[in-house]
Amino acid sequence: MSTFSLPSRSSLALAAALLAVTLLGGGAQARDVVEPARSLSGNFLAGYVAGLARDPTAAATFLREALLDDPSNPELMERAFVAFLADGAMPDALRIAERMIAIDAQNGLARLALGVGALRDARFREALERFDDGSGSRAADLTATLLAAWAHAGAREGDAAMAAIDRLDGEPAFEIFQLYHGGLLASFLGRPEEAESRLAAAYDAQPTALSIVDAYARHIARRGRTEEAIGIYEAFLEQVQRHPLAEARIAALREGERPERPATSIAEGAAEVLYALGSAGNAQGDEMPTIIYLRLALHLAPEHEMSLITLADVFARMDRPEDAILLYEQVSPTSPLNVDADIEVAHLLERLDRKAEAESRLRVLMAERPDDLEVVTALANILRVRQQWNDAARYYTRAIELVGEPTAAHWPMFYFRGASFERAKQWPKAESDLKRALELVPEGSSIGRAQVLNYLGYSWVDMGINIEEAFDMLKEAVALSPRDGMIIDSLGWAYYRLGRWDDAVRELERAVELQPSDPVINDHLGDAYWRVGRRLEARFQWQHALDNDPEPEDREKIVRKLEHGLEDTSTPEAAQAPRTGADGG
Repeated sequence: MSTFSLPSRSSLALAAALLAVTLLGGGAQARDVVEPARSLSGNFLAGYVAGLARDPTAAATFLREALLDDPSNPELMERAFVAFLADGAMPDALRIAERMIAIDAQNGLARLALGVGALRDARFREALERFDDGSGSRAADLTATLLAAWAHAGAREGDAAMAAIDRLDGEPAFEIFQLYHGGLLASFLGRPEEAESRLAAAYDAQPTALSIVDAYARHIARRGRTEEAIGIYEAFLEQVQRHPLAEARIAALREGERPERPATSIAEGAAEVLYALGSAGNAQGDEMPTIIYLRLALHLAPEHEMSLITLADVFARMDRPEDAILLYEQVSPTSPLNVDADIEVAHLLERLDRKAEAESRLRVLMAERPDDLEVVTALANILRVRQQWNDAARYYTRAIELVGEPTAAHWPMFYFRGASFERAKQWPKAESDLKRALELVPEGSSIGRAQVLNYLGYSWVDMGINIEEAFDMLKEAVALSPRDGMIIDSLGWAYYRLGRWDDAVRELERAVELQPSDPVINDHLGDAYWRVGRRLEARFQWQHALDNDPEPEDREKIVRKLEHGLEDTSTPEAAQAPRTGADGG
């Protein structure tokens, strides 16, 4: 068997890399079937390109084939191992990990994966050996210590399990892990007083962390303090407004159900460790460590709902919609989180241009849950993105009816319904909704407030009414969101509409600096340049707008302007609707 070395300029390797790019496609497209290349170098390069494209499934496919040709290459094993973990191909990952350990007994990630595999199979002594990696790094110590504690519990060594957790004492960054996982372990080991003490301290430290809230409330409910547990969930909902899991827990408690322990098995407890670490990485934007931790969590507990949903969210953010859909669809149909998962699937199907499937999924949910606010709002959002303004407004109206007395959390419904009415040329209704949204949006929500101010202020300027108040609104919107090129474009275009060409140029140049590839902003700047006599620069901006895929109706206007310029008239051109989040996303 040949030893792999990358040719410096192999035409075959280059072709394979190009093939990989072609197969991987781009963005939210339906995945093509990935066919391995015909050579070692081709598969290695294709796997490397797939990794750069953040496609773990393709990377795993190509590197699996490369390993067949060069099974003892350490670099190839390392890359393949990470790809297998990220793809959830655990049997492949664990086989490679065994070979990697034979080469480097202190490989931390390989030891972690093998330890998790041993935990899953209840080989607790082996797991303890694997988690003692000797690396001395703080991150490895945290992971290994928490997992080792659960391995001790599995080996019926309760005191050793709690002692392992308390090895984290004195590390401020690890305190919440010590408290929370110590509480879970104590509960699992049948030490209710100790469990309550630790979980209460964790709750006091992080009263809006769902896992901690849920574990603490379930524990005290099991101890007969149902109303106190309900109060904990209700306090959480006051902070986050809505969460189906907390709502379901309250309903179950009120029906007299006794909840299960916060962790019902060794595998579930250890999975919670890995989920917590993955969530921490996700909050910091560390995609690959997050994916690996969550894949390992799911290897231990395949139905761990929060791991499924968090991993799906990561893949959706990485523009891997099909990977995300597969994960969302694994959420149990009986789970309180299933409806939210179905809604996310519908949004992803819409991104994949599978519009009929997206709408069908939501309408099935509507038939099953006609009074579910989230389902109704999701359908309204999809119809708005499709620019079906009247239909969108109708469903937003239904959502607002379901709300009853609106709170600050409901300002987006009025904003989006107002935008839909405006685009449907029902201005009186639009204006009323936009004003209501402005009343509701919290002062602390700078981005939301900026969007509402922008839409209402721009619309007034466009109609030539409330000019002074409108400009104050637009200036406040820019101050609240000074890096939003679209809002600055609105202010600049408002100046243009009033014939204040120099002011328009100043603001539109700022907008183009922030969003240089936006076709509408470039088109607007071209118009402003033309009005101040900078004709060559105007044509440059129009051409730049044309090169950046404008809407079809805008394309026709831009082509005419490139051919003939703007008419010499003191009447400004008709404006477009203000561009904000109301038109998409």
